Amino acid sequence: MKKKNEAVLNKKPRWKLLHQYYSYTGFYRFVGISLKKAILPILLFLGVLLAFNEYVLNINNLLITVTETFSPIGVLAVFLASESIFLGLVPPELFIAWAGKSALPVVYLTFLALASYVGGIIAYFGGKAITRLPQVHNFLETRLSKHVKNTEKWGGFLIVVGALLPIPFALTSIAAGMINYKFKYYLLFGLLRFLRFYGYALLIFNIV
Repeated sequence: MKKKNEAVLNKKPRWKLLHQYYSYTGFYRFVGISLKKAILPILLFLGVLLAFNEYVLNINNLLITVTETFSPIGVLAVFLASESIFLGLVPPELFIAWAGKSALPVVYLTFLALASYVGGIIAYFGGKAITRLPQVHNFLETRLSKHVKNTEKWGGFLIVVGALLPIPFALTSIAAGMINYKFKYYLLFGLLRFLRFYGYALLIFNIV
């Protein structure tokens, strides 16, 4: 009885066990490295944007021309394709800047966030479909081995990182689909994608 009571008292809370697990598996180190990698591209993007605006072409005029020339549906369709099929090929920041010059900035920003969220879902099911094609699965599993292994280790926490940081969200989504990560949890954590877009908009809307 005494040993049983000691075992109960010595049992660590779940949050401590999780903290130990993520420490041992390098999750915190991964997040730190990702943040450092994220800061440089953001600063470079802002620097190039300001330099382009100052010495090449007025960004405001360019974005206004784009909003007047191309339909919002067309721009959103291109972004959806980028966030799903083309694995985040075009930086979302460019589209956020476009939304800032549109007639309804917050509305189009929300549509962009929704398109990114839906694009991630498409990529997730693409990952699930890939598992039924052995040759394609083996090829991508090799190319995305780091993402797949990290998703297997950290699950939802990695999806949170992918949703918030400048890491191609589609790659994280494909990896989640490939390991058959629970879809309801993927949908829940993926909602943080909206937070990222609104956060970036606060900065970009005030610059361009």
